[in-house]
Amino acid sequence: MDARYVFAVRFRLEPRTEGVAVAPEEFETRLTRAADPPGEDGWRFFRDNLWRGEVNDERHFRKLTEDALGVPVVSVEYRSFETDEEYLEALKAEIRADLESFNADSVSEVLNKYLGSSLEVE
Repeated sequence: MDARYVFAVRFRLEPRTEGVAVAPEEFETRLTRAADPPGEDGWRFFRDNLWRGEVNDERHFRKLTEDALGVPVVSVEYRSFETDEEYLEALKAEIRADLESFNADSVSEVLNKYLGSSLEVE
């Protein structure tokens, strides 16, 4: 089973030594975060951090990303959820067993509500 969240991150380098400069000062990169196995701690990451295929609290998520990367982050944009069939089926089963906590009537409603159209199955 394999799955990951993909983000576009724009970050800034701020040299700490006087007389040192970088150009450009800002860069964009692709950041991936492994998805926790369905049913284990952290598996609801998408529910807690995404809404309709976007980061739901950009400021908070930017701070989390800064902590993870150790550089000032200018912006973070959610791009996609990449998964294999096995993970997706396990995820759907966990969602189905817990629809009430998602305030939804179906698994597809949950996936659309949080991931939007960004689900990519390998």
